[in-house]
Amino acid sequence: MKYLASIIRILFLALFIFLLANGKVVLWLALFGASLVVALIFGRIYCGYVCPMNTLMIPTEWLSKKLKLQTPNTPKWLKSGYLTWITLFISIVMMLLSKRLLHIDLPILPFWLVVSVLITLRYKPEVFHNLICPFGALQRTFGRFARFSEKVDKDACVGCKLCRKVCPSNAILVSSEDKKAIIKTALCHQCTNCQQVCPKSAIHYGKHRA
Repeated sequence: MKYLASIIRILFLALFIFLLANGKVVLWLALFGASLVVALIFGRIYCGYVCPMNTLMIPTEWLSKKLKLQTPNTPKWLKSGYLTWITLFISIVMMLLSKRLLHIDLPILPFWLVVSVLITLRYKPEVFHNLICPFGALQRTFGRFARFSEKVDKDACVGCKLCRKVCPSNAILVSSEDKKAIIKTALCHQCTNCQQVCPKSAIHYGKHRA
């Protein structure tokens, strides 16, 4: 599953580059719009497998750790969570104004691609995913209502926290009361990282229970 996920991400990254090079970014935006509907049923599949930013952030995080550039601290001014909506609003306004006034398609997607890599060189991926990414704001809102998602079998969970360590979006908490893992559907990218490291096979993708 690990290698299949990587192949899928690379193929979508290639598609993104192809559409970008041919001036057909609007098709990618249409794909993103469709992914919001998909998120209502299957969760944030787009973030886990389709998003070019996430695909590049994975090797960037690896490099950051190797070079010891990453810090576990999150800037305090980001923690409110409002910046994602602000960046979404600014991105939309800039695209509309550049199209209407300058008659050009502002390269907003490549801009955020660069930002995502730069942020991940210094901070954990969850900082960009949850607190900065304008597209993540919408995915989080729609993904909250997903009918299917990764979920934890509490009877099998031993509270080892391995799943939490590999989650790129900080979607997993371990309860201080019963020491059981809990997956927040709104944040989960459905990437299966948690499944792959769980020693008890306690995490499965299935119908979500609120």
